[in-house]
Amino acid sequence: MGIELKKRYQLFIGGEWVDSASGETFQTTNPATGEVLANVASAGKEDVHRAVDAAWKAYQGGWRRTDAGFRGKSLYRIAQAIRDNSEELALLDSLDNGKTLNEARVDMFMAAECFEYYAGAANKLEGKVIPVFGDRLNYVLREPLGVVGQIIPWNFPLMMAAWKLAPALAAGNCIVLKPAEETPLSALRLGELISDIVPAGVVNILTGYGPEAGAPLVEHPAVKKIAFTGSTEVGRQIMAHAAAHVADVTLELGGKSPQIVFPDADLDAALEGVLLGIFYNEGQQCSAGSRLFLHESIYDNFLKKLIERSKAINVGPPQEPTSQIGSLVSKEQQKRVLNYVQLGVKEGAEVACGGKAPAAPELKRGCYVEPTVLVNVANKMKVAQEEIFGPVLCVMKWSDEKKMIEEANDVQFGLCAGVWTKDINKAHKTANKIEAGNVWINQYDVFAYGAPFGGYKQSGIGRELAFDTLLHYTQQKNVNVDLSGKPSRWF
Repeated sequence: MGIELKKRYQLFIGGEWVDSASGETFQTTNPATGEVLANVASAGKEDVHRAVDAAWKAYQGGWRRTDAGFRGKSLYRIAQAIRDNSEELALLDSLDNGKTLNEARVDMFMAAECFEYYAGAANKLEGKVIPVFGDRLNYVLREPLGVVGQIIPWNFPLMMAAWKLAPALAAGNCIVLKPAEETPLSALRLGELISDIVPAGVVNILTGYGPEAGAPLVEHPAVKKIAFTGSTEVGRQIMAHAAAHVADVTLELGGKSPQIVFPDADLDAALEGVLLGIFYNEGQQCSAGSRLFLHESIYDNFLKKLIERSKAINVGPPQEPTSQIGSLVSKEQQKRVLNYVQLGVKEGAEVACGGKAPAAPELKRGCYVEPTVLVNVANKMKVAQEEIFGPVLCVMKWSDEKKMIEEANDVQFGLCAGVWTKDINKAHKTANKIEAGNVWINQYDVFAYGAPFGGYKQSGIGRELAFDTLLHYTQQKNVNVDLSGKPSRWF
C-alpha cells in the first residue's frame, strides 16, 4: 500500500489522542477491495461534550486573542505540512474512499491552496467606523463566534476538511471536526500533523456515526455554528436541530446541475467538459453536471462521441496510474446508483452505455459502477430530478430555448450549471437566467479560492472558498462612545 496504517485510531480531544468514553470502535474499509483498513474510535455524546469543553478552554485561554498574523502563519505551516505529506494523505483518501490516487493528489493540492488562501486573509478582517449624530464615536468590530462544529462528507475527505477548517481558524474560532465515518483516516492524520502547529484544543477531531456523534454536536448549546456538507435531507435535519439553540449554519447540500450545449459551441471542448463534469470523482460530487441538455441539431453527433468516450474510460483499481474511475465509496452507494439506473429504465429512459458493475474479475470485490449514459430522459423523471451521486448522466434533447431554460431550473436544487457557446452575449444572458449559485461558461468544475461556492434553493445556505466565508465565522459588535462628557438624559 505504500504506507503503514495503524491498527487502531483514537479521538483527538484537547491535543491528546484518547479512546472514546464507551471504548467502542468501528471498522473503516477499502471499498475497492473490501479489506478492513483499521479500527477507529466511535465517539458518543460524552465525547462531544469533552471536545466542546476542550475547544472552549482553548478559545478562552488565548486563541480568540491570538494575533491574526500569527494565525495566518499557523495556516501557512498547515499548508506546508499537507504539501510535505501529500502523497501519504492522498493514498489514505484513495484507500479509504475508493477514488483514484490521481484524483486524490489533486485534492491534496487544493487543500494546501485553501489553507494558503486563508492564511493570507487572516489579518484582512476589518471593522468600520460609522458616522452618527452628536459628539460620539461609533465603530464595529468583527469577532470570532467561539466554538464551531464542522461535519465533513466522504467524497472529498481532506479537501472538504480544509474548506471548513481554514476560514474558521483564520477568523479565530476553535473547532470540533467530525469526518464522515466512511473516510476518517486523512482527517486523523491531519490532526497528527497540526498537533504542534496550533495550541491544544483549537482543533478537535471526533470520528463516529451521525446519530451518536454528529447529532449531539449539532444539538450542543455551546456550539455557535454548524458547517455541514452533505445531502439535502440531512441538511434539513441539521438546520432544525441547530435552530433549537439558535446556532448559525452553513449548508452545502445536493445538486442536479445542468450542462447546456448550444449548437454554436466548441463541441470538442464541450465534450471534455461534460465528461469531466459527470465522471470526475466517480460522479460522487454535489457539483456534478448530471443533466445534459443538447440542442437537436447537434444531438446525434455529440451523443455518438459521448458514448464512445464513456465506453473507453478505464475503470480500475484506484491506485493504478492508468485508472480513470475508481470505486464508489461503499456497497450501499453502489446499490443506490444501480437502483437509480433501473428506475430510469422503468420510467422510460434507455441505457446508452454502462448501467452496471464492471465484469472484470479483479473488480468484483469492489464497489465499482461503469460510466453510464441514459438517453430518452424526460426532465420530470426521478433520475432527472433526484441526486444520484454516481457516474450517471441523463441526456435530454432541446429545440426551444425558453422551454429548455425552464426545465434546467425545474429541480429543487440550484448549485451549479455549465453553459457552452461561442456567443458571449448568449452566454451571459443564459447565466443570468439559470437558478444556480455557480455557473461555468465554456468550462466545468473549475474552482478558484476567493470565488464564492454555494447554492440556490435546496442546495444550501452560505458560501465557501471566498473571503466572505470568513465573515460567516464572525459576529459583529457595535461600540458607541459618548465623547461629549455630558450626562445622558432619558427624558
